[in-house]
Amino acid sequence: MTDLLLLFLGAAFVNQLVLVKLFGLAPFVGASRTLEAAQGIAVMTGIVLTISAVLNWGLQQGLLAPLGLAHLRILVFLVVIAAVACGCDLALARRRPPQHRALGAYLPLVLANCMLLGVALVDAQTARSLLATLVHALGAALGFAVALVLFSAMRERLETADVPVAWRGLPIVLTTAGLLSLAFLGFAGMIHDT
Repeated sequence: MTDLLLLFLGAAFVNQLVLVKLFGLAPFVGASRTLEAAQGIAVMTGIVLTISAVLNWGLQQGLLAPLGLAHLRILVFLVVIAAVACGCDLALARRRPPQHRALGAYLPLVLANCMLLGVALVDAQTARSLLATLVHALGAALGFAVALVLFSAMRERLETADVPVAWRGLPIVLTTAGLLSLAFLGFAGMIHDT
């Protein structure tokens, strides 16, 4: 049980996929302009990440590894991620049309989020159990959500700040992301000591 808790906390804060491993930067920078968009993308990415990680684990353990088809892993994982993302998009369109209209433009960011593929590949490479894969996916989703929401709040604050002309736009965005990454680096000692 302690190992699963450490795996969850490590995926969420220490080995944070966006700020430490640099996976998923497109939605991190692209969807962080407003807090509402960031929250929507964080929830949608979390759902797609969790479902696709479990499905990809099942395909890896039940089909690819036994048949010696590990070389097809990336292709199969990408198809599963795209299918889950499109399924979530269709479900959102049917059940909550206003939210779908607001988040519909961000579906390509969810599909292009390499963090989804990164989690599946890391889990397949380390040969985790189904429970450990689920815990790792939930931790990665939480870490992405926390980083995205914090970053979007910082970007909204920067919109009203008096930023020098040379730092406006992408330079201040990347500098802010770097400072947020340093803040998450502070968690490394806490998890390592436990």
